[in-house]
Amino acid sequence: MKRIAFHNREKETKEIMDILDAEPSLITFVYGPINSGKTTMISHLIEELSDEYAPFYVNLRGRFITDYEDFLNVLFEIDEEGEGSNVTEYVKSALKDLGAVSGIPIPINLFERIFEKKDKSKDMFKYIEQFFVEISKTRTPVLIIDELQVIGDLKIDGLLIYKLFNFFIRLTKEMHLAQVFAITSDSLFIGDVHSEAMLSGRCRYLLVDDFDKDTTMGFLENYGFGEEEKEYAWHYCGGKPVCLVELVNAKVNGKDIGNEAKKLLKIRTSQILSIFDEIALGKIEYSEKALIDEFKNFENDELVQYDKVNKEKIFLVERNVLFIDPTQRTIKSQSRLDLLAIREVMRDA
Repeated sequence: MKRIAFHNREKETKEIMDILDAEPSLITFVYGPINSGKTTMISHLIEELSDEYAPFYVNLRGRFITDYEDFLNVLFEIDEEGEGSNVTEYVKSALKDLGAVSGIPIPINLFERIFEKKDKSKDMFKYIEQFFVEISKTRTPVLIIDELQVIGDLKIDGLLIYKLFNFFIRLTKEMHLAQVFAITSDSLFIGDVHSEAMLSGRCRYLLVDDFDKDTTMGFLENYGFGEEEKEYAWHYCGGKPVCLVELVNAKVNGKDIGNEAKKLLKIRTSQILSIFDEIALGKIEYSEKALIDEFKNFENDELVQYDKVNKEKIFLVERNVLFIDPTQRTIKSQSRLDLLAIREVMRDA
């Protein structure tokens, strides 16, 4: 199987490195359409970071989190052999072997102590803060939480997400202790974040979108695409990395790129049409006309401004057909393939 290498993200990488080089002061929300390469970019960046930084990466994708215990198990990387009666003592022994880890390292005895407490969040945050204080004596802690929206509705003695936001503010703006990155593909979640008063002036937003045309052409050239094949790929997939990888795999297997691109469009059009099947069968209660009216916005335009969000827009975002950027109040299809599929649906409407 041919491995698809990481490809050019110079602009976004430079923005993140500029953030890392500055004193921690704001929470950074990394957002963008689904499958635009956010996690791949961050993972590659972590691998490239110098020893000046200590990255801690927590991925909530696909994790079933219903309470604090579930969250603690994801947030922390339990060190079964670790020892230490306090954080300072533990960090001294753990720091020499510390690389990029999938969670905050914690010796099992301290982890169990947090589990025993009634107010777990208080002790959880206290441990992380103390841990980062010790780490910061020699390296800059970088906390990265991927798919943060997974816990957006988790409520235990109040919403956990608000407790996290307060803690992130303390780590960045108040203590200047650690860089904090929150990654999400959920533009509705970013909308909630953007309107949250407690985060005003305390966070920044970094959009990681699909590749532009020059980057797409460079990516495809690396895999031997001819000029006609590159144009086919751009027309049908735009710069959507996951779609381009499908065509690269087709190329490797000797398939016709034009035919494969058309197949992808046919599949996506069928998936969008299935929404109207669900309406006809009474499985979802939306007006077919109202959804078609939303699609009409994209008959001639790829990107449109919106004044307000209605339930149809929200529904199409939830179904990963549309992408809203609340920081710019713009809306577009999730991908070039989605745009073409929307226009195919409109043609038959």
